[in-house]
Amino acid sequence: MGARHGYGISQGIRVGSGEALQVDTGSLYPALHRLERKKWIKAEWTVSEYNQKVKTYQLTVAGKKQLAAERANWERLTAAIAGILNPPEGAEGA
Repeated sequence: MGARHGYGISQGIRVGSGEALQVDTGSLYPALHRLERKKWIKAEWTVSEYNQKVKTYQLTVAGKKQLAAERANWERLTAAIAGILNPPEGAEGA
């Protein structure tokens, strides 16, 4: 995924989640600023397709590494929860 402006990020979250998740700009921009301070994303001013000046955000190398680590943690967590919700046959009540 390339650089995106804030509205594009929020739309990507909304559409990618099948409309289940919506991020308010009051939450999105402070989160983007925190990620920028941690150097996980970089921001730069560009001109949009509508000839407007917009700030776009893109993952840095450090951000990609952090994303991979967070994704691995998420996979472990969801596998653990799945194991609890769907125990192997005969393991219930053990």
